[in-house]
Amino acid sequence: MKITAVEAIHLRAEDPLIELFDGSYDDCVLVVHTDEGLTGIGETESMAPAIQAIVRGPSAHNHARSLSAILVGADPSDPEELWHRMYEQTDYVGRRGLMMHAIGGVDLALWDLRGKIEGKPVHALLGGAKRERLPAYGTIYPMAQTAEGVRAQVAEGQAKKLRNFKFAADPWWLDDIALTGRLLTAARDQAGDEAKIIIDAALSYRTAAEGLKLFPIFKEVGIWFLEAPLPLDDVEGHLEMSRHGLATGVGDLGLTHVRDFIEMMDHGGASICQPDISQVGGFTGIQQIARAAYARGKRVITHGYKTNIEIAANLHFLAAQSNVEPLEFSLSHSPLRWQTTNEHFPVEDDGCVAIPRSRGLGVTLNIETIQRYRYDAR
Repeated sequence: MKITAVEAIHLRAEDPLIELFDGSYDDCVLVVHTDEGLTGIGETESMAPAIQAIVRGPSAHNHARSLSAILVGADPSDPEELWHRMYEQTDYVGRRGLMMHAIGGVDLALWDLRGKIEGKPVHALLGGAKRERLPAYGTIYPMAQTAEGVRAQVAEGQAKKLRNFKFAADPWWLDDIALTGRLLTAARDQAGDEAKIIIDAALSYRTAAEGLKLFPIFKEVGIWFLEAPLPLDDVEGHLEMSRHGLATGVGDLGLTHVRDFIEMMDHGGASICQPDISQVGGFTGIQQIARAAYARGKRVITHGYKTNIEIAANLHFLAAQSNVEPLEFSLSHSPLRWQTTNEHFPVEDDGCVAIPRSRGLGVTLNIETIQRYRYDAR
């Protein structure tokens, strides 16, 4: 079997909220085609036109090649070998950032393809599932600005059987700290005392001193951990925030390489790595991060605010890990979140999501959705 083409499809659902920090309305789906008719699919959280250029080429030289030039004609049976080939033959312009995003989306597709070739789910290729289901938490963004609105947002998630929630912050949380406290208290009251509540600061604080202003509220409400508190270059600021009684998680807003995560664990006080599997080099890249985290006694909780392609990928990865960690379950209203694949992963009565059992990732593209939301910039 040989790879015949690598396709990068830009999907875009126009929405009044598209200018917010919300990637669920814009997506890049990767499809790896073969001469025997099997295809693998992935996606990446990135800027789709840039990913298309990286995939299609043309190559500049032998250390700045397009991913298509590297992969077309290759045997797809060994995704890890192909990952290293992509990484090494793009290192002049890559190693971090956009190139890793592109490699990540393609890597997901290659593992999906390998699973189809071998007739196995991806988690079986990663060492086998350690469990049949995973607890989930619902991510809510943007947060309503009234207590009634927040309670309604949590209730919407509870109607989907979710028990735990994450709120993504906005800079306005600092404008009226008393209001923010009332909103988070409303969330806690609606969710209940047993619910885990996560705060994704989404880089809303410029300095540790700013972010620490909200810590008394976070502690009073009983926040489980704080995600993405500061700009990722502020390693010292992360370390300072980690000293004030809340676990901090990093990664989904710009870290793309295992060495980035090592720096944050070793020098930034991070206790939780939160890689976006599509941004860190796919299954091959995230396994490198997991090994580094576990060697340091740290946790890995994947980011996943995209479509059911990434939901499936995270389910396979998390199922194969020794520790039970929660699945991020986006509650975005974007049609891409719910309609990109034919398959769905509902939250069941116990607040958990079942691990896919079919071969590969266990998802197929909804062709109607692809055709409806395919974006052509011409």
